[in-house]
Amino acid sequence: MLKPVDVLMVGVGGQGTILASRVLAQAALETGYDIKVSEIHGMAQRGGSVVTQVRLGEKVFSPLIPEGGADVVLAFEKLEGLRLLPYLKPGGTIIINEQEIPPVPVLVGAAEYPAGIVEYIRSATPNVVAVDALGIAEKCGNPKAANVVLLGVMASRLPFGKEVWDRALASRVPAKLLEVNKAAFAAGYEYK
Repeated sequence: MLKPVDVLMVGVGGQGTILASRVLAQAALETGYDIKVSEIHGMAQRGGSVVTQVRLGEKVFSPLIPEGGADVVLAFEKLEGLRLLPYLKPGGTIIINEQEIPPVPVLVGAAEYPAGIVEYIRSATPNVVAVDALGIAEKCGNPKAANVVLLGVMASRLPFGKEVWDRALASRVPAKLLEVNKAAFAAGYEYK
């Protein structure tokens, strides 16, 4: 019997949230899971919110994760992670990139980016993994691979072997970017 897993990925346009969800879906399919995916792009091309819900199980009937239902929230940006924290189930894990991408109200001076987001999340739930994914991706050779670093951090906590993830990554990432993405994934997978 395949253990059901609900993953909510959230970020802003251009961070690679959709690619990460597609690699997860590919790994799950290869492992025999039924899978449902829902994507909300908002004003993604203008730096707006991107939310992807990925549900895995023996048989999945709906792509939507209810509030309090996500086993994992994978947040590519801190404020987006805070915004979707209510979707994390008790005992679930939030993996949060320490990167800040100011939304439009902050950029135009109408609001301030909130301070202490990661600390607040740690006070609200015990299972928080904060990652400098951008810094790790830069060390691997491409800052745009921060999404794959985060995917690797999550992958080490899901019930698929690393070889399944490697094949899924190879099937979804263009060949010219595969080596740097493999390095980013491995760095995330080893992150504690």
